[in-house]
Amino acid sequence: MSNLLQQLLLPLLLPAILSIFFILPSLMHAKSVIEPCTSSDSCTSLLSYILPFDSKISEIAYRFQVNITDILATNSITPAIPTLGNKILRANSLVKIPISCPCVDGIRRSVSTEYIVRAADTAESIADGYGGLVSAEQIGIVNGINAKNPLLSRQSLVIPLPCTCFDNSNNGITTVYMSYVVQRGESLSSIGLEFGATVMDLEAINGLGQPVVDPGDIRAVPISACSSANLNWYNESLIVPNGSYALAANNCIKCICGTDDLNLQCFPSGNTAPCSRLQCKGSSLFIGDAYVQHTVAGNCNVTTCVYRGHTGRKIFRSLASSSQCPDKHKAASSTISGSPMSSRDPVVPFITVLSPSPSPSPSPSPSPAYFNPSSTIGTGTASGPTSYKQINSYISGDGGRLLGEASCYNLLLPALLLHYFMW
Repeated sequence: MSNLLQQLLLPLLLPAILSIFFILPSLMHAKSVIEPCTSSDSCTSLLSYILPFDSKISEIAYRFQVNITDILATNSITPAIPTLGNKILRANSLVKIPISCPCVDGIRRSVSTEYIVRAADTAESIADGYGGLVSAEQIGIVNGINAKNPLLSRQSLVIPLPCTCFDNSNNGITTVYMSYVVQRGESLSSIGLEFGATVMDLEAINGLGQPVVDPGDIRAVPISACSSANLNWYNESLIVPNGSYALAANNCIKCICGTDDLNLQCFPSGNTAPCSRLQCKGSSLFIGDAYVQHTVAGNCNVTTCVYRGHTGRKIFRSLASSSQCPDKHKAASSTISGSPMSSRDPVVPFITVLSPSPSPSPSPSPSPAYFNPSSTIGTGTASGPTSYKQINSYISGDGGRLLGEASCYNLLLPALLLHYFMW
């Protein structure tokens, strides 16, 4: 009878036992970096969001409670048409989401995203919509969801999202940190190659003893950025990740962070909104324009109309002088035989170059140069997976305890005991 019972039950239990062994490593190793904090300040942070399904840009903005224009700016997309928010992005596209990262209960995390429960929702289906950035367990803990307090239709939930600040600095360079969900087949080396970080940097930032990551891990990736800290702006500060732009002064000014020199360059955005005070006093130069005079000795006298911040509708600007000659390639791309032309390079200001002259006088400046590149949101790495799914829970929302390990052992122990007594 005992042998017969073993023969009947073993085929049923074996798949469950094997599945636990295969799932256990991913549950135990899925984790995230936690940044302790004590201050009440917040910083700009990024989420690397891999779309779990086709979504409009407007839907993504609503999902994370951010402005459409902020998503476009972070992903270097210029709104060429008013209906760009209705553009559908395909599943598996990678979209950078800008979020504010405050200090909450002693750790850095974002709690500004809310979700309204629909009739067919479960904690798991809600978590799936955020592409592995949050787990069902986290949603349940933060919102007190359990067997006695189930989800209710039209209930408002707080969605806790991972973020880090680390003083917006990395090795002395202004940095914005992006929370990245590790995908199957990826390594620290491949992640660093995609986002311009070294394996040593990623190890140090994430507190790793060895360069090993697992699918579902949430890792902080440093993105070098431009800062307005040393630009003498009035009552305004700005940090822009490289390769992105930001709108300032009621969307009248666009500030771009170049990928090469990390210098913040600002000029009129070209938006349809009425903007005034874009021209520097006593000059024909507009914000972002430069006038370059080459001297007989081969040096340069450069005059630039620079943005200095704003208050209300008032835009501050001033003329700045420099003796540093502009990059020849940049100057050539924006001038033809000494005649100015509109710049189409997002990191090149409008430059007027004049040959040496005993008594030069600035030539009239044309209309402000506008940036209107045609760019798209990129997808994941070529070596990445063909599908991106949430792997499992990583960090609980109550201060950073790892979930999954204990629950796996609770499932594994009875199965092993049953298997032992049967034999």
